Amino acid sequence: MSATDKIKAPIKDEMEKFEPVFRSSMQTKVPLLNVIMNYIIRRKGKQMRPMFVFLSSKMLNNEVGEATYTAAALIELLHTATLIHDDVVDEAYERRGFFSINALWKSKISVLVGDYLLSKGLLLAVDNNEFELLRIVSVAVKEMSEGELLQIQQSRKLKITEEIYYDIIRKKTAALIAACTACGAKSSGADDEMVEKTRQFGEFVGMAFQIKDDLLDYQNNGNIGKPTGNDIKEKKLTLPIIHVLKNASSSDQKRILSIVKRHNKNKKKVQEVIDFVIDNGGLDYTSNKMYEYKNKALEILSEMPENESKKALEDLVNYVVTRKK
Repeated sequence: MSATDKIKAPIKDEMEKFEPVFRSSMQTKVPLLNVIMNYIIRRKGKQMRPMFVFLSSKMLNNEVGEATYTAAALIELLHTATLIHDDVVDEAYERRGFFSINALWKSKISVLVGDYLLSKGLLLAVDNNEFELLRIVSVAVKEMSEGELLQIQQSRKLKITEEIYYDIIRKKTAALIAACTACGAKSSGADDEMVEKTRQFGEFVGMAFQIKDDLLDYQNNGNIGKPTGNDIKEKKLTLPIIHVLKNASSSDQKRILSIVKRHNKNKKKVQEVIDFVIDNGGLDYTSNKMYEYKNKALEILSEMPENESKKALEDLVNYVVTRKK
């Protein structure tokens, strides 16, 4: 049994029931749209976000009602929409090892498909009178857009502090996982205080998740035997490089930033930056920060009711920081 299968065990029935609910939420009478929707459904990932919704809900109330299914579908619809729009913004032609919607159907159709999924999510919440869930998710989508724009702005200037980095990843990544756990709690009938506590848990997990992603870019990848350096190629300054630059001499700062700015497509130069970050303790520092957020998340979780779903959430938090990709 894989790590994710073990985590899914307490919500196995709910995840199976969710599949047709999500599928039907994407249906349309437009043939082209249906082809694209089927393509999306066949290539879905680990479904980590619905897992957070169902586990948070079931941890607080063993009876999972219709509101939780609505919450999970709403999150997946809006998340999928933002991924499609991201691929247009990034001019990305691959997503999880497959062609992106952008690669197959070009940017105009991709933007419209993203808009369609956003509107389906809004209607799903409205039709089920789940206005509080809609509010939670809408705040997350607003934050994600702000985070993306903040990152674009900062990568143009190549001037970013640790504080700004945390703000970017809180908005860009953590906001959505926080919405998952908050929606799970809200849909289970939890009071506002518990919803906020569960949201905070999700935010800390999301911070740890993104920091792990940024670490992986500098670490050996089992498939190719060396770091990818994709963030450097895209002129993204993440925590490992931000930390070492802060403590570097001005000549080293100029040299490293010059590579990121002007030689970011040169493999040898990118490797030079990766080596500089590793040699100056950038990965150790970043790893410690990731574990700080992980421990904050587990601290909140320790106050929650003891059951299988809580244990699965603990395993999910540990999986987030130990995964290899």
